[in-house]
Amino acid sequence: MQGAQLRKHIDATLGSGNLREAVRLPPGEDLNEWLAVNTVDFFNQVNLLYGTLTEFCTPENCSTMSAGPKYEYRWADGVQIKKPIEVSAPKYVEYLMDWIETQLDDESIFPQRLGHLQVSDDLLGCGSVRGLGAPFPPNFKEVVKTIFKRLFRVYAHIYHSHFQKIVSLKEEAHLNTCFKHFILFTHEFGLIDKKELAPLQELIESIIVPY
Repeated sequence: MQGAQLRKHIDATLGSGNLREAVRLPPGEDLNEWLAVNTVDFFNQVNLLYGTLTEFCTPENCSTMSAGPKYEYRWADGVQIKKPIEVSAPKYVEYLMDWIETQLDDESIFPQRLGHLQVSDDLLGCGSVRGLGAPFPPNFKEVVKTIFKRLFRVYAHIYHSHFQKIVSLKEEAHLNTCFKHFILFTHEFGLIDKKELAPLQELIESIIVPY
């Protein structure tokens, strides 16, 4: 299956309501292709979710990128900013989304020509992509792991700093479904180290344990 066909597979399995089934690698499919298609989906998802909060997640309200009092995240990309710097939450997310988009647009990392990412109105508001089946680089999974680790930090910030606002917007069911899908996928493929998940450990255990 190419990217567009994998996308249809994801839509079909999500439509069945079985998130565990939705994250599994389809039989006979290439792991890297599956990781690539889903990386784009989760990038779009988090972008959309955070986008609903930009009015409330401001440099004044969120002067640091934190997940509760114990966890603070500093930004570095290893290229433009080599030494981690303290920035506001909205600035961190801006840096992050720009950095991820740069990775997705780099054909030496994501060899399918992902092109313009169209956001569809499916169950989770994911994007659609088309893959051309070019080879992936040897360090592809490490790049994907860094993307997912940093996307998790946006979820951690939303849950710790903005969950009440999400509830008032009546978006908590959507947020929880997106996060559950995200955690089941990262758990299935070992994409985030356990220590990185500590800010939301109890919530994550409630997702993983029933399965």
